[in-house]
Amino acid sequence: MSGFGVEASGYGRGEHLILFDGVCGLCNRLTRFVLRRDTQGVFDFASFQSTTGRSVLKRFGRNTETLTTFYIVTDYRSDSPSLLAKGRAALFVMSTLKIGGVWFHVFSIFPRGLLDFGYELVARNRYRFFGRMESCILPGEELKKRFIDV
Repeated sequence: MSGFGVEASGYGRGEHLILFDGVCGLCNRLTRFVLRRDTQGVFDFASFQSTTGRSVLKRFGRNTETLTTFYIVTDYRSDSPSLLAKGRAALFVMSTLKIGGVWFHVFSIFPRGLLDFGYELVARNRYRFFGRMESCILPGEELKKRFIDV
């Protein structure tokens, strides 16, 4: 999608884009978790702090200063990408990677408001529970192509 400046970067070949907080310990753990399980390369990654991350958030009318939500841009290279946030974004990852088993089915029946409430409880305390990092995750050479703006 040229509007995000991804085509020119030469990186990213996935269908969906995960936007994550590059300095959040939980977000970095989740990024590594997805990388290990996404053997088909369905997901690409960009931190909120990156040029691409900020551009995408602006395009969808999101605040680029308050970075407390996990986002997925589905079909981000298409003419009609969509943005998923919070619990629905997490369920999309679980569904796409076929992980979570019974937990996926349990959480998927929760109404969006309840799912997002649980998500927000974790998000508010993520730095306290999982720490804050000095910089974004630095992928190895074999995974570097999955990150936009590295």
